[in-house]
Amino acid sequence: MKLTELYQEVARRADTPKVQINAADVSRVLSVMFDILEDLKPAEAIDLVSKGLASAEKRRR
Repeated sequence: MKLTELYQEVARRADTPKVQINAADVSRVLSVMFDILEDLKPAEAIDLVSKGLASAEKRRR
C-alpha cells in the first residue's frame, strides 16, 4: 500500500454522514503525527504505534 492510498482509505473509513473528511485533511494530520513520531526515540515511537494497533484490535472485537 502506498502512503497516498493509506490517506484515501483513512478518509473513506473516517467519513460519517455528518462529517466528511478528505484525503488532504488526513494527509495533513498524519504528516504531523509522523513528524511527532520522528522526534521521539525509536523505542518510544514503536511503543506508541504498538499501543495504537492494540487499541484498533480492541475496537474490532
